Amino acid sequence: MTIDPRSNSFHFASALLPDGWVENVQIVVADGTITSIDPGIPPQSGDERLGVALPGLPNLHSHAFQRGMAGLAERRGASDDSFWTWRETMYRFVDRLTPDHLQAIAALAYVEMLESGFTRVGEFHYLHHDRDGRAFADPVAMSAAIVAAAQESGIALTHLPVFYAHAGFGGIAPGEGQRRFIHDLDSFGGLLERLRTLLAPLPDAVLGIAPHSLRAVTPEQLGRLATMADGPVHIHVAEQVREVDDCIAWSGQRPVEWLLANMPIDRRWCFVHATHMTGTETQALATSGAVAGLCPITEANLGDGLFPAPAFLAAGGLFGIGSDSNILIDATEELRLLEYGQRLVARGRNILAPTGGSIGGTLYRDAVRGGAQALGAPAGLTVGAPADFLTLDDTHPSLTRRKGDALLDSHVFAAGRSSVDSLWRRGRRLVEKGRHIHRDFIAARYRDVLTDLLA
Repeated sequence: MTIDPRSNSFHFASALLPDGWVENVQIVVADGTITSIDPGIPPQSGDERLGVALPGLPNLHSHAFQRGMAGLAERRGASDDSFWTWRETMYRFVDRLTPDHLQAIAALAYVEMLESGFTRVGEFHYLHHDRDGRAFADPVAMSAAIVAAAQESGIALTHLPVFYAHAGFGGIAPGEGQRRFIHDLDSFGGLLERLRTLLAPLPDAVLGIAPHSLRAVTPEQLGRLATMADGPVHIHVAEQVREVDDCIAWSGQRPVEWLLANMPIDRRWCFVHATHMTGTETQALATSGAVAGLCPITEANLGDGLFPAPAFLAAGGLFGIGSDSNILIDATEELRLLEYGQRLVARGRNILAPTGGSIGGTLYRDAVRGGAQALGAPAGLTVGAPADFLTLDDTHPSLTRRKGDALLDSHVFAAGRSSVDSLWRRGRRLVEKGRHIHRDFIAARYRDVLTDLLA
């Protein structure tokens, strides 16, 4: 075949396509997009010959700036530690961040995501204003830092600007620690308009919207917000028992119950965490079309609890995974911990796989499909999608003599991120032998910034 000079042609010994594993497959990429997929053919002249290819994973929930405080909240306080005491540490850290700080921190987070197998990030971005709480001269200065970090790392970006107006249910006035997050509907509408222009030059960028949580918006504001953007709608919901109790006191309903009864929930929505649900809520969320955004590492770190995954998946629910607080960025660890949490509760094994099915294969495919829907992006290696994929190190001891889903079982549960050899985004290799091509510069700048921030 004739290859366009702006295109690349790859030949894989095997590749995970949406319909399953295929051996000897050629994928042609032009201008960053997959233009053809031809299985069952030998390598052709000009093909770059590679081993095992997997579609990149979507990271559907990230607060990039929190990478800078990873490990700083692991000291027991005078009272019982919880999400709420962790949040006070976060407020103190965020007080000092400038756009330059944010770019440096986010860039390292995105490098680590790419190195572990994530190719797109959903940035749930609520840090909008200057350190005194006033708007920057350029109101999108903090979002511009996120976009710059995505550009220099190469990761695909779904930007989810957060609307945050209140400190608690019923429109409670925000606190001093939230001053950098706060918008009203008019100022937020202006932010969205500026963001459309800011994101336009970024390949495959998606603009969504993120009402922070039911406690941070009023019902009237939430109804308006859902109409202000065409992209994904993400919201924190039912992460903490206290949040559920407060929601019941305010409305007489639980958070997931209230949202499903009062909002037009559909495939655009992602319920982040949704940890504390009744059986009825679990069934209703699964059939709504919305995605459950699960962040097992962060949920474990914060002591949130366990998502009712077996019942949710049995009802046909969709999920994706996210790195959330970025305490540890590792795509395979998110999948592994999702399953291990269920094993500890059920005191059994292979809880989230169908009968006779591969647990690694099930988790990986489902996370690709649900995460892509939640981020408004194509799922997997298909014609017309960006050429975002990773290859595994076929010399890794834990992958010896594995084929098909056995590779995914061993990648997720045995080898982990150490078996990621290379990663391509839009057909460009960004990770080689497990390291991002710009890691040294980005990590050195990060260290300089943290040295300044923590002085």
